[in-house]
Order: sequence, then C-alpha cells, then structure tokens
Amino acid sequence: MGLLGDELAFGRALTAPEYESVMALGHRKEYPADAPLLTEGDRTGHVVIMLRGWVTVSCATDRGATRLILGLRGPGELLGEMAALDNHPRSATVRALGPTEAAVIGGDAFRRFLATHPRVSGLVIRQLTFRLRSADQERSALASLTVLQRLASRLTELSRVEASGPYTPSAPGRAHAGTVVHLAQDELAATVGATREAVAKALRLLRTQKVVRTGTRMVEILDPALLALLAEGHRE
Repeated sequence: MGLLGDELAFGRALTAPEYESVMALGHRKEYPADAPLLTEGDRTGHVVIMLRGWVTVSCATDRGATRLILGLRGPGELLGEMAALDNHPRSATVRALGPTEAAVIGGDAFRRFLATHPRVSGLVIRQLTFRLRSADQERSALASLTVLQRLASRLTELSRVEASGPYTPSAPGRAHAGTVVHLAQDELAATVGATREAVAKALRLLRTQKVVRTGTRMVEILDPALLALLAEGHRE
C-alpha cells in the first residue's frame, strides 16, 4: 500500500529547458487550505503541476458522503493528466491540505507540448503506469487485508514520512518510536477504505498492545517494529 507519488516527480524529472517551457504554458495560482484544485466529475481538461504545499487525491465511494483518499501529492507532481489526455470527466478530487501553489496549464496547450516533446510524453506515460500499478496494489489490499493490517501499513508509511520531515516521498527506512502521524480517525479511515468505527476498533487494539498512543488528530507510534509486523499480517 502507498499514498505517496513516484519518487521522481514529473517536475523534477524535467530538464531545466523543459521545465521553463512547461511553466511558460500556463500561470501560477495559489489555493487556500481545503480548496479544490480539481473536482471529481468535472469535464475540465487543464492540468496542474504542484509548486508548493501538499494535496489529497480522493474519490467517492458507495457509502455516500464517504471518500477514499487515494494519495498525497506534493511539489513537482503532475495532476489532472488523465482528463487532459482522454477528455473524460475527472476521476478524482484534488484538495489542498494547506496553503498551496500550482501551475495551471490548459489541456490543449499541454497536449501540443507533449506531441512535440517525446521525452516529456514518456515521463507522463511512466507516471500513469506507476499510478495504475499503485491503484492495483491498493485494490488488492482492500480485498485481501484486514482493517488492522491496512491501518498498520498506512501508519508505518506515514510515520516514515513524518520522521523525515513534512511528507517527503523518498523517506527511507523505518520510523522511530515517538513519531507522530497528524491525522484524525475519520481521515485515517479514508486512507484505508474503512469506516471510522472499524478504524477506532483497530486503534483500540493497538493502544491495548502499547503499539500506539492516540490523541486529538494524532497517533504516536510507540513500537514501530511491532507495527510493521502487524502490517505484514503477524500477530502477537
């Protein structure tokens, strides 16, 4: 399971001339916290390239108002490329986690640029492939893993990120004890495709085993080694 994007984000994979050319196609725009950059179901065709801040990528589920968080995207990430390329409605909503800045590029201009820059087109294809594989892994996890396993896996992933600084995709290794994940229970539930009640039950078990400590919008990792084992399906 993984929420974070490719280690080599689209913007960082461009050469300096390519980056300047891409940025010249659009304009910079700032978004306040919780503002939508892209909205599921819209028929807009522009793309955005993250410049500052982080966003969540989410889609609606069969449970009405409940949303499933598909990913966290940060500086350098390209978003909205599917609708720009296939002219279909947006498949997900992208929402700012905090103050965010992005480059907004019209779909026509972006497609013309890709047609004349095959290396950049290859980067977009690589990103689409990476995200498709990641989505397949997420679906497999939803179908085959328990809520406890999914939660332990997600906390392990996010705690590694928190331990290395604010949402750094290349964060290596295992989180240290004392690392704090700053998400509420309903937000954690949205990242693992479970109900808030099911996540609360799993957190109670983790607290009982002294694997985590919880508070308001926080989960502190007390035993990262045991948490990683639980993510792999081992039990005490």
